[in-house]
Amino acid sequence: MIPPIASKFVAGETPATALDRARRLNDRDVGAILNLLGEHYDSPGPAAADRDVYLSLLDDIAAVDDNVRISVKPSQIGLDVGEETFRDNLQAIVGRAGEHDCFVWIDMEDHTTTDATLDAYEAFAREHPGCVGVCLQANLKRTRDDVERLADVPGKIRLVKGAYDEPTEIAYTEKSRVNDAYRELLAYAFEHYDGGVAVGSHDPEMVDYARDLHEEFGTDFEVQMLMGVREDAQSDLAEEYEVWQYVPYGDKWLSYFYRRVMERKENVLFALRAVLTG
Repeated sequence: MIPPIASKFVAGETPATALDRARRLNDRDVGAILNLLGEHYDSPGPAAADRDVYLSLLDDIAAVDDNVRISVKPSQIGLDVGEETFRDNLQAIVGRAGEHDCFVWIDMEDHTTTDATLDAYEAFAREHPGCVGVCLQANLKRTRDDVERLADVPGKIRLVKGAYDEPTEIAYTEKSRVNDAYRELLAYAFEHYDGGVAVGSHDPEMVDYARDLHEEFGTDFEVQMLMGVREDAQSDLAEEYEVWQYVPYGDKWLSYFYRRVMERKENVLFALRAVLTG
């Protein structure tokens, strides 16, 4: 059982608890992107097991007809085993999503996975138009080329700043330079994409910039934020724009919770208060 100290950031250990979270978000006009926690499997068995969980989850989503999507990590469904394993498992997931008119986001991991992830995204987005999206990281110097390459793909991109500690020769490391790159990528996407732009950021300046770009170009967009981070802002934004919350769940919650707590001072204070008052 997930302790109360972690429940701010993780929806529970089972699909039922994640779907319950999704229903409550839908009541606030916020969509849910469900992610089963797990990554970097080096054998096909665990990757196949998580693939099957996602297939069942897609069936459950179709049954309840809520405003729910899923997001998968390439290393969770076999990329560390081999690209063929990854593609086979992703094909099964995207195919099931297509049957249920559901949407699959493909998360982005460290730079060693970028080519395989984008190649798979492009292939499946063309095979299943409007059913697949992929995450792109502004801190990688290659991402402008990737955004240009994917402009005519019938899917969606989620732009994030990037959370991985990448080598300086391939990534921007200064916060100001990453912010500049993020703005440049947003501007290009809003000008050249026919919708399909997701602003994956908690930074109010970036969200405001996206709103300005929307006014300038008329491009449809959505805002995506994490469970447990700026939830009041998510509800406020949902009064005017499309907002989705990334909702992790599963029994591998400890490392994810640790990352969320350590990345922001406010999260550390939240955890301390929970310990002292729990």
